Amino acid sequence: MSPTFASLASQHCRPRKGAEHALGRPECEQRLTLLPGWALSEDATRISKDFRFGDFHRTMAFVNAVAWIAHVEDHHPDMEIGYGHCLVRFNTHDVGGLSENDFICAAKLEALHVERAP
Repeated sequence: MSPTFASLASQHCRPRKGAEHALGRPECEQRLTLLPGWALSEDATRISKDFRFGDFHRTMAFVNAVAWIAHVEDHHPDMEIGYGHCLVRFNTHDVGGLSENDFICAAKLEALHVERAP
């Protein structure tokens, strides 16, 4: 059964180690259809999105919320922060690419951003 946005956002990350937990390009592309604005890297090992905000304060509030989600889920993105935007990249080092955890966290951030949109 294919995941839905709601099912991804409601799940929690769990430890995933080894290549057997890596998702293939077709699975990644299917999950990306649930996550507007997220992009798959050329080598299908990362997903990313540049979240946009009206000011620095909102950007930093989002960054702090991302940090909390990453802490709770024990799954940490790479982030680049600037005035009015935050670029977020997920991958799972322990599987050498993308795992279900990356899409779970992306869905949680997407839900957070939608809730906070002005």
